[in-house]
Order: sequence, then C-alpha cells, then structure tokens
Amino acid sequence: MKVGIVGAGWAGLAAAVSLRDAGCQVTVFEASHVPGGRARRVTHEDFPGNLDNGQHILLGAYADTLSLIRRLRGDTDALQRLPLRLESVDGRTRVRAPRLPAPLHMGAALLLGRGLGLGGRWAAVRMMRALKKRDWHVPPGYTVRDLLDAHHQPAALRARLWAPLCLAALNTPVESACAALFAHVLRDSLDRGGRTASDMLLPREDLSTLWPDAAIKLVDWRPGHTVRDLGHGADGVTLDGEAFDAAVLAVPPRAAQRLIAGLPPAPGSSLLRQTLGGYEYQPIATVNLRLAGPWRLPQPILMLSEDPAHGQLGQWVIDRGTLTGQPDGELAIVVSAAQSALDMDKDALTQAVIAQLRDQLKRRRKPWPALPEIAASTVVIEKRATFSAVPGLRRAHPRSPWRRIMLAGDWTDTGYPGVLEGAVRSGQAAAREVLSLRQAPAPSTAPSR
Repeated sequence: MKVGIVGAGWAGLAAAVSLRDAGCQVTVFEASHVPGGRARRVTHEDFPGNLDNGQHILLGAYADTLSLIRRLRGDTDALQRLPLRLESVDGRTRVRAPRLPAPLHMGAALLLGRGLGLGGRWAAVRMMRALKKRDWHVPPGYTVRDLLDAHHQPAALRARLWAPLCLAALNTPVESACAALFAHVLRDSLDRGGRTASDMLLPREDLSTLWPDAAIKLVDWRPGHTVRDLGHGADGVTLDGEAFDAAVLAVPPRAAQRLIAGLPPAPGSSLLRQTLGGYEYQPIATVNLRLAGPWRLPQPILMLSEDPAHGQLGQWVIDRGTLTGQPDGELAIVVSAAQSALDMDKDALTQAVIAQLRDQLKRRRKPWPALPEIAASTVVIEKRATFSAVPGLRRAHPRSPWRRIMLAGDWTDTGYPGVLEGAVRSGQAAAREVLSLRQAPAPSTAPSR
C-alpha cells in the first residue's frame, strides 16, 4: 500500500512510522527542511548548540510518545526524568510528589506543599478526590475557572498551582480553558498511569534529534515540498499529480482547509469545512538566553510568578545548560497564551522576562548566586502554537468524508489538548484508518478534484 503524508510534524511522522511498520510504502511531504513541525530544531548563530522552536515538556503519562521514541531509539535516555516537583523561582511555592503509589503521591504532595496555605492544601485535595469520585467527568461547558469555583479553590491556590498547570497543559487561560480536557490531563498524569505518569520529562537534545530525524530515514522524505493539489477517487488519491492509495493530511486546520477546497462534496464535507474554520489559536513565546558564564538554576525547571499588570509575563524557566551540558548557562523562559507578547518588541519582551527572573531570584528564601550578564538572546514566537482549548469546541475525526483521505494533528479529536502526546495519538489513529482500507476495497474510479 502506497501512502502519502502531507506534513512532517509529530502527528505526520507518528503516522508514517506506524504505516511503515505495517509494511506500507510511505512518502512524507514537508514544506520546511527540518522534521518536527511546531516541535522542531532551530539554530541561531549566537548559540553553540541547537535550540527548539518552543520549549516542550513531556509527561510520564505520554505512553504513546515514549513507546514511539523507544521504537526508534531503543530507549528514552535522551529525556531527563524528574519526579513531579513544582517549585517557584523564589522558593516560596513547592509541591513535590513523594515516592508513594498514585494517587496517594499527589495527595501527599498537596498536603505537604509549601506556599499553598493550610486551607488551600485541603481544598486542592478535596477537589482531586471529588473529580476521582466522578471518574474525572465534569459538567458540559465548564471552564477551568468554573471547575475551581465549584470546588471553592482559594485565590492563592489558583495563582500558584492551578493557573500555571492549566497554562502548561492547555495553553489557554483558566477563564476560557475547557475543564473536561484539564481533567483528562490530571486523570492520566496523577491517577491512572501510576506514580511515574506524573514525572516531568525534559529533552536533553533538540526535538528533531529526539526522534523525527530517525523517522524520516524510514520513508521517502520530500523536504521543501509544499503540496498544493489534492485529488481523490474510490481507489486512490493524488498529491500534486503523484498517485497514492491513501493520504494523511497532517497539517494545521487552515492548511487542511486549503487542500480539500477543490474536492467534490461528500457526506459530512460541509460540516468538516465548518469544523476546520472554527478553531482559534493561542501563541507561545520562548525567550532563549545564553549567559556570560557558568550558572545553573536550583532545579532544571522552575515556575515564575506571573503578574502581567507589572510586566511579568513568564511562567516557566528551564535550565537548558544543565540538560544539554553546555559549559555556560543557557535558559529558556516560556510565556504561554502569549497574546500580550505579540504586541511587544522582542527586545522589550526579553528585557521584561530577564528582569522578572532577576527579581524573583532575589526573593528566594535561600540565597542563590545572581544571574550573570546575558551574552546572547533570541525570541521564538509561535503565533498559532496550539488551538484554544475552549469548552464545546468541535474537533475533527481522523477519517475524513473522502474515504482515502485521513486527518492528523493535535487539533483532531484525541481527547487531549494541543500537546505532543495528542499529536502522536492522532497520527497513529490516522494510520489505523488507512490500514482499515485494506479490508474493504472499493470499486476503481479515477481520482477527481
């Protein structure tokens, strides 16, 4: 079976590996020259090693992603595994999971947490117990703020725990984020997957090297090729005139909209077009800093206290120097749901997050060496980093109305927000749909447009 895949992001390449393992002949078309999509390698002349177009954190609950990495590399040693530890730069907030079975480890972490207040700690435990009792189901249409209101979560707890977790998981503010998706992430990472499901996994190397580089070696790799023409028939498809038995469109919704624009009507095609046009998006900004000398954070990843009213926009800081082994310090500061950052000059954004980090380091409970001078910086902004994970969002199924065309991407209906695990799951789901065509051949007709 010959399959064409449009897009070499994590969804498209996950589909490619699954199809290749099933004996298919796979061709992957990619507009850029680097595999990985929105989680790929970038370079900068002022940084000695590779960077990423956005700093990503994986979780131990990402079972399909970890299985895929093992399939291609033999192990997951390129990921630094850290037991769940949420600590602020100033050291005033800390939630650390002890080595207990799930979900007891999270209950203990909350009850022993620093900076949440006694009432906040018990309120958090009560909410988690209530969600588990309801099998992690929440009322339809609930936002995360609605969920927190319903469970009487104090303001300090929201600011120091739930809001950072919501932004990290959904890249959508608590006021508009979908509570059902948030509950799914909490369920899989803190309850059902065992204690290690809550571990944080930080890549030691760039995101293309992590596994996409290995994946493209298994397929016919066509970099620098933007597919512009798609045809479909009962027995095959064409991509820019080249014939395939099936195609997977592993591109963002707007690109998928353009590709299917010339296809004939099919049952459900109008609804799909409406669905593809119904997504809204959230940006993520990553400020990379190269320091003028050796320096390390107290932990590989720390939370920054966000205060937009005072220009403090960062939520997380990651010690890339520790992860990659660079002799001089190297940091990545993440600004999620970064609408305000889009209106800022990049130099102004850089100076703002540097000032935020310096200020919060000074307030650390235990003194820490001051941040050295900044030798170099670069800002990477993904304007459409993820879809806005809002309640009631209609998401596309991997099988399209056209029998031999499948859809893949974290924006499809994976049950997850726009995270790496969702992308991998979507690609694998699209591959399963392609393979199901083997069992139900259709009458032969020429591809049409």
